[in-house]
Amino acid sequence: MDQKQYEYNPGRVSVVTPVYNGETHLSYMLDSILSQTYPDMEMILVDDGSSDGTVKVAKSYCEKFAAKGYGYRIVQAEHRNASAAINQGLPFVSGEYLIWPDSDDCLEPESVKRRVEFLQKYPRYECVRSLSYYFDAETGKRSDKADEQRGDTAKQDLFWDILSSKTFVCCGCYMLRTKAFFEVYPKRRIPEYDVGQNFQMLLPFMYRHKCPTLEEELYGVAMREGSHSRTALTQAQEEKKYRDYEKLVDDIAKNCRITDREERKQILCWKARRRYKLALKYGRKKAAARALLWLHRCGGFSAGEALEEIVWLYFVNGWVEENVYPIYLKIVGRK
Repeated sequence: MDQKQYEYNPGRVSVVTPVYNGETHLSYMLDSILSQTYPDMEMILVDDGSSDGTVKVAKSYCEKFAAKGYGYRIVQAEHRNASAAINQGLPFVSGEYLIWPDSDDCLEPESVKRRVEFLQKYPRYECVRSLSYYFDAETGKRSDKADEQRGDTAKQDLFWDILSSKTFVCCGCYMLRTKAFFEVYPKRRIPEYDVGQNFQMLLPFMYRHKCPTLEEELYGVAMREGSHSRTALTQAQEEKKYRDYEKLVDDIAKNCRITDREERKQILCWKARRRYKLALKYGRKKAAARALLWLHRCGGFSAGEALEEIVWLYFVNGWVEENVYPIYLKIVGRK
């Protein structure tokens, strides 16, 4: 790698976007980058082994970015997943600030400028985020539907809220100071799992740093049928995805050096709650009971709440079985 690609350029905003088979929607995102009012940006577009005309579309923008005075780089990689694609782009980052919008979303013209201005005004913060809005990818009309909760936007300690889906991870809303980000990942590589890239990008950073929220909708999220996040999964695929998320969170806990007993219990509760919901979804009674017991032991359920769930699951529905009843007795404290 050319050493010049590691040089630090004060004021520059680096944009890293992975794209896979984005021929029909990539232009919308690239046009929104070109519409930015902020003067110093570089676009690092990583093609994750697309089989359609994505690269052709990407190359058609070379002159447009040059005319705007923005840096533009297309990185072509073998098809793997979004986190692996991000890793192909991170070595080329040279800006003071980092954003990573999705390839089918868009930034409002003032999006980058407003966030940079905030970080320049408040140097004590290493990151900032804006709000988002949702739009129909076919019609362009705004939608009232939302995939994520906004949560308490006054809060600045976001690690646990992000982990438990109490607030949004919408990638294009966040802007990080690059130097602080690469202190988290000095090798410029995030953990590679086929579950997206936002937990890897955000959670270790949010564990270390506070993140204020600009109460402005500066990022548009496309709602498009058939997108990766909205593709229906089989039971086997969903169960694998859950296991991968657990492994990823273990990696993140290691990166954050989480050793505090109560924080470790919170992570165990997160795992148990997810396992419980997944087991309920697919009618796996024994797995639901085990997850409920685990959730009770790590403090996620009081004995009374656990008993209520057990009654509903097993007694009301006539599901009591020999190998499940002992779990019920353990939860209510009987021998």
